[in-house]
Amino acid sequence: MQYLLLLTYRPEDNTQPGPELDAEMERWSELTDEMRQAGVWVAAAGLTSDSATTVRAPSGDTVITDGPYAETKEVLFSFIVIDVEDLDAAIAWAEKTPAVTYGSVEIRPMDRLTLK
Repeated sequence: MQYLLLLTYRPEDNTQPGPELDAEMERWSELTDEMRQAGVWVAAAGLTSDSATTVRAPSGDTVITDGPYAETKEVLFSFIVIDVEDLDAAIAWAEKTPAVTYGSVEIRPMDRLTLK
C-alpha cells in the first residue's frame, strides 16, 4: 500500500532548520538511502513553504488566493511517498524522519501513484 507522508514545521516555534542544516540534510540523505535499500521509496519533493496559489469555486465562481492558505499553524514543507505493507510500517518510517523532532509527519493512505 502506498502512503503519503506530509512533513510540516511550525514557523512560530522557530523550528525551521537553521545553522544545523548540514547535519540535518545528512540525516535526510541517510533516511532516503535506507528507504531505497528497503525498497519502500516511491517519490519525494521539497515544497516552497512561503508561496502557493489556492483555487476555490464555492458557488461556481472561481476565487484565487495567493500565498499559502490553510487553516493550520503548521507549514507543509515536503512530502514523501512510500510503498509499504501497512500503516504500522508507514508509522515506523515516519518516526525516523528528522521532521518529527521539530514538526510533524501526517500519514495518508493513497491510491497507487502513477508516474510517467
